[in-house]
Amino acid sequence: MTGIGAAGQLVQYTLENGMRLVTAPASTGQVAAVNLWYGVGSRHEVPGRTGFAHLFEHLMFQGSGNVAKGEHFEEIERLGGDINASTSTDRTNYYETVPAHALDRILWLEADRLATLREGMTQEVLDNQRDVVKNERRQRYDNQPYGTALERILRLAYPEGHPYHHPTIGSMADLDAADLDYVKSFHKAHYGPDNCVITVVSELDPEDVRARVEKYFGDIPAREDVPQAPDPVLRAPLGGPLRDLVVETVPAAGVFLCYRAPSYGERGFDVAHLLSAVLGQGQGSRLYRSLVVDRPIAADDGGAAADVLPFRYTDSLLLVNMLARENVDGDTLEAEILAEVAKVAQGVTEEELDRARAVLERDHLQSISGPAGLADAISSCTQLFDDPELALTWPTRWQDITVEEVRAAAERLLVDENLLVVRFDPEPAADARGPESTAPEAGEQASAAATADA
Repeated sequence: MTGIGAAGQLVQYTLENGMRLVTAPASTGQVAAVNLWYGVGSRHEVPGRTGFAHLFEHLMFQGSGNVAKGEHFEEIERLGGDINASTSTDRTNYYETVPAHALDRILWLEADRLATLREGMTQEVLDNQRDVVKNERRQRYDNQPYGTALERILRLAYPEGHPYHHPTIGSMADLDAADLDYVKSFHKAHYGPDNCVITVVSELDPEDVRARVEKYFGDIPAREDVPQAPDPVLRAPLGGPLRDLVVETVPAAGVFLCYRAPSYGERGFDVAHLLSAVLGQGQGSRLYRSLVVDRPIAADDGGAAADVLPFRYTDSLLLVNMLARENVDGDTLEAEILAEVAKVAQGVTEEELDRARAVLERDHLQSISGPAGLADAISSCTQLFDDPELALTWPTRWQDITVEEVRAAAERLLVDENLLVVRFDPEPAADARGPESTAPEAGEQASAAATADA
Protein backbone atom coordinates (compact mmCIF):
# COMPACT_ATOMS: atom_id res chain seq x y z
CA MET A 1 0.00 0.00 0.00
CA THR A 2 1.23 3.48 -0.86
CA GLY A 3 0.24 6.84 0.59
CA ILE A 4 0.64 10.33 -0.83
CA GLY A 5 -0.05 13.61 0.98
CA ALA A 6 -1.45 16.57 -0.93
CA ALA A 7 -1.15 20.11 0.44
CA GLY A 8 -1.77 18.84 3.95
CA GLN A 9 -5.47 18.27 3.23
CA LEU A 10 -5.90 15.25 1.00
CA VAL A 11 -4.23 11.90 1.48
CA GLN A 12 -4.27 9.23 -1.22
CA TYR A 13 -3.62 5.54 -0.73
CA THR A 14 -3.55 2.62 -3.13
CA LEU A 15 -4.53 -0.79 -1.79
CA GLU A 16 -2.80 -3.94 -2.95
CA ASN A 17 -5.84 -4.83 -5.09
CA GLY A 18 -5.62 -1.52 -6.95
CA MET A 19 -8.40 0.37 -5.19
CA ARG A 20 -7.56 4.04 -4.72
CA LEU A 21 -8.64 5.75 -1.50
CA VAL A 22 -8.59 9.49 -0.87
CA THR A 23 -9.36 11.05 2.50
CA ALA A 24 -10.23 14.68 3.15
CA PRO A 25 -11.16 16.64 6.26
CA ALA A 26 -14.81 17.57 6.69
CA SER A 27 -15.90 21.12 7.42
CA THR A 28 -18.97 19.70 9.17
CA GLY A 29 -18.38 17.64 12.30
CA GLN A 30 -19.83 14.21 13.02
CA VAL A 31 -20.59 13.59 9.34
CA ALA A 32 -18.95 11.18 6.92
CA ALA A 33 -19.40 11.38 3.14
CA VAL A 34 -18.48 8.24 1.21
CA ASN A 35 -18.20 8.43 -2.57
CA LEU A 36 -17.24 5.67 -5.01
CA TRP A 37 -16.45 6.29 -8.67
CA TYR A 38 -16.23 3.22 -10.89
CA GLY A 39 -14.53 3.68 -14.24
CA VAL A 40 -17.47 2.40 -16.25
CA GLY A 41 -20.02 4.42 -18.15
CA SER A 42 -21.99 4.32 -21.35
CA ARG A 43 -18.79 4.70 -23.40
CA HIS A 44 -17.89 1.14 -22.40
CA GLU A 45 -21.04 -0.25 -24.02
CA VAL A 46 -21.16 -1.71 -27.50
CA PRO A 47 -23.87 -1.42 -30.17
CA GLY A 48 -26.81 -3.60 -29.27
CA ARG A 49 -25.90 -3.50 -25.57
CA THR A 50 -26.59 0.13 -24.67
CA GLY A 51 -27.99 1.19 -21.32
CA PHE A 52 -26.17 -1.46 -19.26
CA ALA A 53 -24.02 0.95 -17.23
CA HIS A 54 -27.13 2.84 -16.15
CA LEU A 55 -29.03 -0.41 -15.56
CA PHE A 56 -26.32 -1.39 -13.09
CA GLU A 57 -26.79 1.85 -11.21
CA HIS A 58 -30.22 0.41 -10.36
CA LEU A 59 -29.19 -3.20 -9.90
CA MET A 60 -26.56 -2.27 -7.31
CA PHE A 61 -29.38 -1.44 -4.88
CA GLN A 62 -31.35 -4.64 -5.44
CA GLY A 63 -29.56 -7.00 -3.10
CA SER A 64 -26.32 -8.93 -2.98
CA GLY A 65 -25.02 -12.10 -1.35
CA ASN A 66 -25.61 -10.75 2.16
CA VAL A 67 -28.06 -7.86 1.76
CA ALA A 68 -31.72 -8.22 0.82
CA LYS A 69 -33.38 -6.25 -1.95
CA GLY A 70 -33.82 -2.60 -0.95
CA GLU A 71 -32.05 -3.07 2.39
CA HIS A 72 -29.13 -0.82 1.43
CA PHE A 73 -31.50 2.13 0.98
CA GLU A 74 -33.42 1.28 4.13
CA GLU A 75 -30.32 1.18 6.32
CA ILE A 76 -29.20 4.63 5.18
CA GLU A 77 -32.66 6.04 5.73
CA ARG A 78 -32.79 4.62 9.26
CA LEU A 79 -29.52 6.40 9.95
CA GLY A 80 -30.95 9.69 8.68
CA GLY A 81 -28.44 9.73 5.85
CA ASP A 82 -28.53 10.61 2.16
CA ILE A 83 -27.86 8.11 -0.60
CA ASN A 84 -27.92 8.13 -4.38
CA ALA A 85 -26.07 7.20 -7.55
CA SER A 86 -25.65 8.41 -11.12
CA THR A 87 -24.27 7.29 -14.46
CA SER A 88 -22.54 9.25 -17.21
CA THR A 89 -20.56 8.49 -20.33
CA ASP A 90 -17.31 8.04 -18.39
CA ARG A 91 -18.22 6.69 -14.93
CA THR A 92 -20.83 5.40 -12.49
CA ASN A 93 -20.81 6.75 -8.94
CA TYR A 94 -22.45 5.76 -5.67
CA TYR A 95 -22.51 8.02 -2.63
CA GLU A 96 -23.80 8.29 0.92
CA THR A 97 -23.60 10.93 3.65
CA VAL A 98 -24.21 9.57 7.15
CA PRO A 99 -23.34 10.24 10.79
CA ALA A 100 -19.65 9.49 11.28
CA HIS A 101 -20.39 6.62 13.67
CA ALA A 102 -22.04 4.75 10.77
CA LEU A 103 -18.95 4.80 8.53
CA ASP A 104 -18.09 1.15 9.14
CA ARG A 105 -21.58 0.02 8.18
CA ILE A 106 -21.46 2.03 4.95
CA LEU A 107 -18.07 0.61 4.01
CA TRP A 108 -19.31 -2.92 4.67
CA LEU A 109 -22.43 -2.37 2.52
CA GLU A 110 -20.38 -0.97 -0.36
CA ALA A 111 -17.78 -3.73 -0.15
CA ASP A 112 -20.45 -6.42 0.04
CA ARG A 113 -22.22 -5.36 -3.13
CA LEU A 114 -18.91 -4.99 -4.96
CA ALA A 115 -17.85 -8.50 -3.97
CA THR A 116 -21.16 -10.43 -3.96
CA LEU A 117 -23.67 -8.61 -6.15
CA ARG A 118 -23.80 -11.44 -8.68
CA GLU A 119 -24.84 -13.86 -5.93
CA GLY A 120 -28.01 -11.86 -5.35
CA MET A 121 -28.78 -11.30 -9.03
CA THR A 122 -31.90 -13.10 -10.25
CA GLN A 123 -34.05 -12.98 -13.35
CA GLU A 124 -36.83 -11.43 -11.28
CA VAL A 125 -34.56 -8.61 -10.13
CA LEU A 126 -33.34 -8.01 -13.68
CA ASP A 127 -36.86 -7.96 -15.12
CA ASN A 128 -38.05 -5.57 -12.41
CA GLN A 129 -35.20 -3.07 -12.80
CA ARG A 130 -35.28 -3.26 -16.58
CA ASP A 131 -38.92 -2.16 -16.40
CA VAL A 132 -37.95 0.64 -13.97
CA VAL A 133 -35.30 1.93 -16.38
CA LYS A 134 -37.66 1.69 -19.35
CA ASN A 135 -40.24 3.70 -17.42
CA GLU A 136 -37.53 6.25 -16.56
CA ARG A 137 -36.77 6.57 -20.24
CA ARG A 138 -40.45 7.21 -21.01
CA GLN A 139 -40.73 9.86 -18.29
CA ARG A 140 -37.44 11.70 -18.81
CA TYR A 141 -36.87 11.28 -22.55
CA ASP A 142 -39.76 10.07 -24.69
CA ASN A 143 -42.68 11.81 -22.95
CA GLN A 144 -40.90 14.98 -21.77
CA PRO A 145 -40.93 18.17 -23.85
CA TYR A 146 -37.50 18.46 -25.53
CA GLY A 147 -36.61 15.20 -23.74
CA THR A 148 -34.91 13.61 -26.73
CA ALA A 149 -32.65 16.63 -27.38
CA LEU A 150 -29.49 15.11 -25.93
CA GLU A 151 -30.07 11.79 -27.68
CA ARG A 152 -30.45 13.59 -30.99
CA ILE A 153 -27.36 15.74 -30.33
CA LEU A 154 -25.17 12.72 -29.57
CA ARG A 155 -26.45 10.92 -32.65
CA LEU A 156 -25.35 13.83 -34.84
CA ALA A 157 -22.14 14.74 -32.99
CA TYR A 158 -20.59 11.25 -32.99
CA PRO A 159 -20.73 8.72 -35.84
CA GLU A 160 -22.60 5.44 -35.58
CA GLY A 161 -20.56 2.89 -33.65
CA HIS A 162 -18.69 5.57 -31.68
CA PRO A 163 -18.91 5.01 -27.89
CA TYR A 164 -20.46 8.46 -27.36
CA HIS A 165 -23.09 8.04 -30.09
CA HIS A 166 -25.83 7.00 -27.63
CA PRO A 167 -27.15 8.36 -24.30
CA THR A 168 -26.64 6.60 -20.99
CA ILE A 169 -30.32 5.61 -20.79
CA GLY A 170 -29.90 3.24 -23.74
CA SER A 171 -32.60 2.08 -26.12
CA MET A 172 -35.79 0.17 -25.39
CA ALA A 173 -34.73 -2.61 -27.75
CA ASP A 174 -31.35 -3.07 -26.08
CA LEU A 175 -32.91 -3.07 -22.61
CA ASP A 176 -35.42 -5.69 -23.76
CA ALA A 177 -32.55 -7.82 -25.06
CA ALA A 178 -30.65 -7.80 -21.75
CA ASP A 179 -30.17 -11.30 -20.40
CA LEU A 180 -29.02 -12.43 -16.98
CA ASP A 181 -25.74 -14.01 -18.10
CA TYR A 182 -24.62 -10.87 -19.94
CA VAL A 183 -25.61 -8.66 -17.02
CA LYS A 184 -23.49 -10.76 -14.66
CA SER A 185 -20.57 -10.70 -17.08
CA PHE A 186 -20.83 -6.90 -17.32
CA HIS A 187 -20.49 -6.62 -13.54
CA LYS A 188 -17.55 -9.02 -13.50
CA ALA A 189 -15.80 -7.09 -16.28
CA HIS A 190 -16.18 -3.60 -14.86
CA TYR A 191 -16.84 -3.77 -11.12
CA GLY A 192 -13.54 -4.48 -9.43
CA PRO A 193 -11.56 -2.64 -6.75
CA ASP A 194 -8.90 -1.86 -9.35
CA ASN A 195 -11.52 0.15 -11.28
CA CYS A 196 -12.76 2.09 -8.26
CA VAL A 197 -11.88 5.29 -6.42
CA ILE A 198 -13.36 5.68 -2.94
CA THR A 199 -13.28 9.06 -1.21
CA VAL A 200 -14.11 9.55 2.45
CA VAL A 201 -14.65 13.06 3.80
CA SER A 202 -14.78 13.08 7.59
CA GLU A 203 -13.07 14.35 10.75
CA LEU A 204 -11.39 10.97 11.23
CA ASP A 205 -7.64 10.54 11.00
CA PRO A 206 -6.60 9.43 7.47
CA GLU A 207 -4.83 6.34 8.82
CA ASP A 208 -7.97 5.37 10.70
CA VAL A 209 -10.00 5.64 7.49
CA ARG A 210 -7.37 3.68 5.58
CA ALA A 211 -7.49 0.86 8.12
CA ARG A 212 -11.28 0.65 7.85
CA VAL A 213 -11.28 0.63 4.06
CA GLU A 214 -8.54 -2.01 4.06
CA LYS A 215 -10.60 -4.11 6.47
CA TYR A 216 -13.66 -4.21 4.22
CA PHE A 217 -12.23 -3.94 0.71
CA GLY A 218 -8.69 -5.29 1.04
CA ASP A 219 -9.58 -8.96 0.43
CA ILE A 220 -11.65 -8.32 -2.69
CA PRO A 221 -9.47 -9.41 -5.63
CA ALA A 222 -8.75 -7.23 -8.61
CA ARG A 223 -10.36 -8.17 -11.91
CA GLU A 224 -8.71 -11.05 -13.74
CA ASP A 225 -9.41 -9.58 -17.18
CA VAL A 226 -9.65 -5.87 -17.91
CA PRO A 227 -11.82 -5.19 -20.98
CA GLN A 228 -10.66 -2.68 -23.53
CA ALA A 229 -12.99 0.29 -23.95
CA PRO A 230 -14.29 0.98 -27.46
CA ASP A 231 -12.11 3.35 -29.48
CA PRO A 232 -13.23 6.97 -28.81
CA VAL A 233 -11.03 8.64 -31.44
CA LEU A 234 -12.83 10.90 -33.92
CA ARG A 235 -11.26 10.54 -37.34
CA ALA A 236 -13.23 13.22 -39.16
CA PRO A 237 -14.51 16.71 -38.40
CA LEU A 238 -18.19 17.21 -37.72
CA GLY A 239 -18.90 18.28 -41.29
CA GLY A 240 -21.64 20.70 -40.38
CA PRO A 241 -23.92 22.37 -40.37
CA LEU A 242 -26.03 19.34 -39.44
CA ARG A 243 -29.73 19.75 -38.61
CA ASP A 244 -32.52 17.81 -36.96
CA LEU A 245 -35.90 19.57 -37.00
CA VAL A 246 -38.50 18.06 -34.69
CA VAL A 247 -42.17 19.01 -34.81
CA GLU A 248 -44.02 17.72 -31.77
CA THR A 249 -46.07 18.76 -28.75
CA VAL A 250 -43.84 21.32 -27.05
CA PRO A 251 -44.93 24.56 -25.35
CA ALA A 252 -42.57 26.75 -27.40
CA ALA A 253 -39.87 26.54 -30.02
CA GLY A 254 -36.60 25.28 -28.59
CA VAL A 255 -33.19 25.80 -30.21
CA PHE A 256 -30.18 23.63 -29.35
CA LEU A 257 -26.87 24.59 -30.98
CA CYS A 258 -23.90 22.34 -30.42
CA TYR A 259 -20.21 22.57 -31.32
CA ARG A 260 -17.45 20.02 -30.81
CA ALA A 261 -14.83 21.27 -28.33
CA PRO A 262 -11.60 19.88 -26.81
CA SER A 263 -11.85 17.01 -24.34
CA TYR A 264 -12.31 17.54 -20.62
CA GLY A 265 -8.98 18.22 -18.92
CA GLU A 266 -7.27 19.95 -21.83
CA ARG A 267 -6.51 23.66 -21.72
CA GLY A 268 -8.71 24.06 -24.78
CA PHE A 269 -11.63 22.75 -22.74
CA ASP A 270 -11.02 25.38 -20.05
CA VAL A 271 -10.97 28.06 -22.74
CA ALA A 272 -14.23 26.73 -24.21
CA HIS A 273 -15.74 26.66 -20.71
CA LEU A 274 -14.97 30.36 -20.28
CA LEU A 275 -16.32 31.00 -23.76
CA SER A 276 -19.60 29.33 -22.80
CA ALA A 277 -19.79 31.50 -19.67
CA VAL A 278 -19.27 34.67 -21.71
CA LEU A 279 -22.05 33.55 -24.03
CA GLY A 280 -24.68 32.20 -21.72
CA GLN A 281 -23.92 31.71 -18.03
CA GLY A 282 -25.36 34.24 -15.63
CA GLN A 283 -27.57 37.26 -16.15
CA GLY A 284 -24.59 39.30 -17.28
CA SER A 285 -23.90 36.96 -20.20
CA ARG A 286 -24.33 38.07 -23.80
CA LEU A 287 -27.28 35.85 -24.69
CA TYR A 288 -29.21 36.81 -21.57
CA ARG A 289 -28.66 40.53 -21.96
CA SER A 290 -29.37 40.50 -25.68
CA LEU A 291 -32.22 38.02 -26.15
CA VAL A 292 -33.93 37.99 -22.75
CA VAL A 293 -33.55 41.64 -21.63
CA ASP A 294 -32.83 43.94 -24.59
CA ARG A 295 -34.82 42.11 -27.28
CA PRO A 296 -37.06 39.80 -25.28
CA ILE A 297 -37.55 36.94 -27.72
CA ALA A 298 -36.18 34.14 -25.51
CA ALA A 299 -37.72 32.78 -22.33
CA ASP A 300 -36.04 33.84 -19.09
CA ASP A 301 -33.80 30.93 -18.07
CA GLY A 302 -32.03 32.85 -15.31
CA GLY A 303 -28.83 32.88 -17.33
CA ALA A 304 -28.34 29.21 -18.19
CA ALA A 305 -28.16 29.28 -21.97
CA ALA A 306 -24.70 27.79 -22.53
CA ASP A 307 -22.34 25.23 -21.06
CA VAL A 308 -19.88 22.51 -22.06
CA LEU A 309 -20.70 18.81 -21.74
CA PRO A 310 -17.41 17.47 -20.30
CA PHE A 311 -16.29 14.29 -22.04
CA ARG A 312 -12.91 13.03 -20.89
CA TYR A 313 -11.99 10.62 -23.67
CA THR A 314 -13.28 12.33 -26.80
CA ASP A 315 -14.34 15.78 -27.99
CA SER A 316 -16.61 17.58 -25.54
CA LEU A 317 -19.66 19.52 -26.69
CA LEU A 318 -20.27 23.25 -26.26
CA LEU A 319 -24.04 23.57 -26.04
CA VAL A 320 -26.27 26.63 -26.44
CA ASN A 321 -29.98 26.22 -25.68
CA MET A 322 -32.83 28.72 -25.48
CA LEU A 323 -36.62 28.52 -25.63
CA ALA A 324 -38.75 31.05 -27.49
CA ARG A 325 -41.14 33.47 -25.87
CA GLU A 326 -44.80 33.53 -26.85
CA ASN A 327 -45.41 34.45 -30.50
CA VAL A 328 -41.73 33.99 -31.41
CA ASP A 329 -41.04 31.29 -33.98
CA GLY A 330 -38.08 28.94 -34.14
CA ASP A 331 -36.58 30.52 -37.25
CA THR A 332 -36.40 33.93 -35.58
CA LEU A 333 -34.93 32.64 -32.34
CA GLU A 334 -32.35 30.46 -34.10
CA ALA A 335 -31.20 33.30 -36.36
CA GLU A 336 -30.78 35.70 -33.43
CA ILE A 337 -28.85 33.17 -31.32
CA LEU A 338 -26.51 32.43 -34.23
CA ALA A 339 -25.95 36.15 -34.75
CA GLU A 340 -24.95 36.61 -31.10
CA VAL A 341 -22.71 33.56 -31.18
CA ALA A 342 -20.93 34.86 -34.27
CA LYS A 343 -20.07 38.16 -32.56
CA VAL A 344 -17.80 36.47 -30.00
CA ALA A 345 -15.19 35.82 -32.68
CA GLN A 346 -14.85 39.61 -32.99
CA GLY A 347 -13.49 39.72 -29.45
CA VAL A 348 -14.38 39.75 -25.77
CA THR A 349 -13.48 42.30 -23.11
CA GLU A 350 -11.43 41.84 -19.97
CA GLU A 351 -14.53 42.72 -17.98
CA GLU A 352 -16.49 39.92 -19.65
CA LEU A 353 -13.70 37.44 -19.01
CA ASP A 354 -13.42 38.45 -15.36
CA ARG A 355 -17.17 37.95 -14.96
CA ALA A 356 -16.96 34.54 -16.64
CA ARG A 357 -14.14 33.46 -14.32
CA ALA A 358 -16.15 34.61 -11.31
CA VAL A 359 -19.24 32.68 -12.44
CA LEU A 360 -17.32 29.44 -12.99
CA GLU A 361 -15.34 29.79 -9.77
CA ARG A 362 -18.50 30.48 -7.76
CA ASP A 363 -20.19 27.39 -9.20
CA HIS A 364 -17.15 25.24 -8.47
CA LEU A 365 -16.74 26.46 -4.91
CA GLN A 366 -20.45 25.96 -4.23
CA SER A 367 -20.21 22.41 -5.56
CA ILE A 368 -17.46 21.46 -3.10
CA SER A 369 -18.74 23.46 -0.12
CA GLY A 370 -20.35 20.43 1.56
CA PRO A 371 -18.89 17.00 2.40
CA ALA A 372 -20.85 15.17 -0.31
CA GLY A 373 -19.91 17.61 -3.08
CA LEU A 374 -16.27 17.67 -2.03
CA ALA A 375 -16.11 13.87 -1.98
CA ASP A 376 -17.63 13.68 -5.45
CA ALA A 377 -15.20 16.22 -6.90
CA ILE A 378 -12.23 14.40 -5.38
CA SER A 379 -13.39 11.05 -6.74
CA SER A 380 -13.89 12.64 -10.15
CA CYS A 381 -10.43 14.19 -10.33
CA THR A 382 -8.81 11.00 -9.06
CA GLN A 383 -10.67 8.66 -11.40
CA LEU A 384 -10.37 10.81 -14.52
CA PHE A 385 -6.98 12.51 -13.97
CA ASP A 386 -5.31 10.60 -11.10
CA ASP A 387 -4.98 13.95 -9.34
CA PRO A 388 -7.32 14.46 -6.35
CA GLU A 389 -5.84 17.89 -5.65
CA LEU A 390 -7.51 19.23 -8.80
CA ALA A 391 -10.78 19.25 -6.87
CA LEU A 392 -9.36 22.12 -4.80
CA THR A 393 -7.25 23.91 -7.40
CA TRP A 394 -9.41 23.74 -10.55
CA PRO A 395 -10.29 27.48 -10.57
CA THR A 396 -6.59 28.33 -11.02
CA ARG A 397 -6.81 26.80 -14.50
CA TRP A 398 -8.88 29.79 -15.66
CA GLN A 399 -6.67 32.53 -14.22
CA ASP A 400 -4.13 32.96 -17.02
CA ILE A 401 -6.47 32.38 -19.97
CA THR A 402 -6.51 35.53 -22.08
CA VAL A 403 -9.19 37.35 -24.03
CA GLU A 404 -7.29 36.51 -27.21
CA GLU A 405 -7.43 32.77 -26.41
CA VAL A 406 -11.20 33.01 -25.91
CA ARG A 407 -11.66 35.02 -29.10
CA ALA A 408 -9.50 32.59 -31.08
CA ALA A 409 -11.44 29.62 -29.69
CA ALA A 410 -14.69 31.26 -30.80
CA GLU A 411 -13.27 31.89 -34.26
CA ARG A 412 -12.12 28.27 -34.51
CA LEU A 413 -15.02 26.40 -32.86
CA LEU A 414 -18.16 28.47 -33.47
CA VAL A 415 -18.32 27.95 -37.22
CA ASP A 416 -20.85 26.27 -39.51
CA GLU A 417 -18.49 23.39 -40.27
CA ASN A 418 -18.50 22.54 -36.54
CA LEU A 419 -22.20 23.20 -35.91
CA LEU A 420 -25.15 20.95 -35.37
CA VAL A 421 -28.67 22.22 -34.70
CA VAL A 422 -31.50 20.36 -33.04
CA ARG A 423 -34.70 22.37 -33.09
CA PHE A 424 -38.10 21.65 -31.64
CA ASP A 425 -41.09 23.45 -33.16
CA PRO A 426 -44.62 23.19 -31.74
CA GLU A 427 -47.21 21.34 -33.77
CA PRO A 428 -49.48 23.72 -35.70
CA ALA A 429 -52.49 24.64 -33.59
CA ALA A 430 -55.66 22.95 -34.84
CA ASP A 431 -58.68 25.26 -34.88
CA ALA A 432 -61.69 23.13 -34.17
CA ARG A 433 -64.09 26.07 -33.91
CA GLY A 434 -63.91 27.34 -37.46
CA PRO A 435 -62.47 30.47 -39.08
CA GLU A 436 -64.73 32.92 -37.25
CA SER A 437 -63.22 32.27 -33.84
CA THR A 438 -59.46 31.77 -33.68
CA ALA A 439 -58.46 33.30 -30.34
CA PRO A 440 -58.40 30.94 -27.33
CA GLU A 441 -60.65 31.63 -24.38
CA ALA A 442 -59.11 32.80 -21.09
CA GLY A 443 -59.44 29.31 -19.62
CA GLU A 444 -57.57 27.83 -22.56
CA GLN A 445 -54.76 30.36 -22.12
CA ALA A 446 -54.44 29.44 -18.44
CA SER A 447 -54.31 25.76 -19.33
CA ALA A 448 -51.58 26.36 -21.90
CA ALA A 449 -49.57 28.40 -19.38
CA ALA A 450 -49.86 25.66 -16.77
CA THR A 451 -48.67 23.10 -19.30
CA ALA A 452 -45.65 25.24 -20.18
CA ASP A 453 -44.75 25.79 -16.52
CA ALA A 454 -44.90 22.07 -15.82
